[in-house]
Amino acid sequence: MNIQHEKILILDFGSQTTQLIARRIREQKVYCEIHPYTLSLDRIRELAPMGIVMSGGPASVCDDDAPVSDPGLYQLGVPVLGICYGAQLMTQQLGGRVEQAKKREFGKADLEILFRGGLFAGLETGARRYQVWMSHGDRIEECPADFEASSQSDHSPFAAIRHKKEPFVGVQFHPEVAHTLIGTDVLRNFIFGMCNCKPNWTMHSFVSTTVLAIRKMVGEDKVICALSGGVDSSVTAALVHRAIGDQLTCIYVNNGLMRTGETESILQFFREKTRLKVIDVDASEYFLKELEGIVDPEEKRKRIGYGFINIFEQEAAKLGNVKYLAQGTLYPDVIESVSFRGAAVIKSHHNVGGLPEVMKLDLIEPLRDLFKDEVRELGLELGLPEEAIYRQPFPGPGLGIRIMGEITAERLDVLRKADVIVLEDMKTSGYYRKVWQSFAVLLPIQTVGVMGDERTYENVIALRCVDSVDAMTADWSKLPYDLLGRISNRIINEVRGVNRVVFDISSKPPSTIEWE
Repeated sequence: MNIQHEKILILDFGSQTTQLIARRIREQKVYCEIHPYTLSLDRIRELAPMGIVMSGGPASVCDDDAPVSDPGLYQLGVPVLGICYGAQLMTQQLGGRVEQAKKREFGKADLEILFRGGLFAGLETGARRYQVWMSHGDRIEECPADFEASSQSDHSPFAAIRHKKEPFVGVQFHPEVAHTLIGTDVLRNFIFGMCNCKPNWTMHSFVSTTVLAIRKMVGEDKVICALSGGVDSSVTAALVHRAIGDQLTCIYVNNGLMRTGETESILQFFREKTRLKVIDVDASEYFLKELEGIVDPEEKRKRIGYGFINIFEQEAAKLGNVKYLAQGTLYPDVIESVSFRGAAVIKSHHNVGGLPEVMKLDLIEPLRDLFKDEVRELGLELGLPEEAIYRQPFPGPGLGIRIMGEITAERLDVLRKADVIVLEDMKTSGYYRKVWQSFAVLLPIQTVGVMGDERTYENVIALRCVDSVDAMTADWSKLPYDLLGRISNRIINEVRGVNRVVFDISSKPPSTIEWE
């Protein structure tokens, strides 16, 4: 769907905080998009951005193979903000000098503002110092012609630079991170002061424009929606239904990889509390057969994804005149499934990883540009109840990616029983809504234990609980020891075949939230 918004364009040079830049801009109710630094000038012109942000990145502009964007972007007549690597690249491309710093800057630094305007409008110059976050091994040593320093730190004489006439600015610190206490001020000054954007990116406006776009795309045709019961698919279904009403039929597929009671509760909710037409398909035996003997996580995801597509197409054929499949692809799905920098794809998502190429149905992905918290806000705007909106995320491939190794009915039974205990205790303790996600993982190993007077050699369950905002980054949840102990004791005592529980204390990055 081609929905036009006033936008800021972010060129990604590989920074781990590029997505944070996007989030901070959207928090100001201004739409933005992330694209690879290799984006062509013609494509940039088509996107018609109000401003361009060049992100940070792990490379050095001094390297022979440093990533470089088209220098013609400075001729487009739009404001440009370079952040860290982006500022150094701007400096180099416009004739300044960047060198390896004698003393690198990583972490907190004190910023002195030299020019009270532009990025620093409303902030004080002189003796007042502001805490910012630095993360660079190179530094700007000489400004390009017609540029000047607008701030400095103890180790960066050009901590921020500005063109005296053109709307080009750069900062060597990261305004997008929370440790930069004036980060919001800096980004707001760029977005509103330099780019003249309007704060009109709201879920109310998103509903209006997207509904019209869906109606225009679909016309008189029929649409099916892949309904899993999760937040993303539920909001997708509600949004498409708002646009085309009974032209939409939702299909719920029980792939045999759902949690205990999940299928029954999902179907009951949608049939009793919504106006959606829902068809349910029990394909549990089909999926288990497809996954028999498969241990590679990518192969699991792809087989599950292809299985869904096959079933959707079969159901569409029964309905007749179905042209579109609506699904709840989110922005993080797209970012993780598409490599911007020639690096390895992190993982295939069942609703992103190339599957449309084999489908006979065209895709409608109305949430493709949204982060998870925006989707929840959208769901409330559409009138969905909180019980549907604030469920913890559950992956499309279900428990299939929470069982390491081969998926069998017996192993699914073990994981389901453990998962019930995790969710029960998280809810009764009040932590279910406090964390982003909490679940059990069945590992492909067995360990020695002692139960009573007997030696056991049984399965290991890993407990994964994380705090996050949009799933792009996450930290492990600091749960109380008594809660962890209670969950562990219950799993070992109540789930036959488990004699050990471990707690995953890995953050994302470098780990992912799901184990596969």
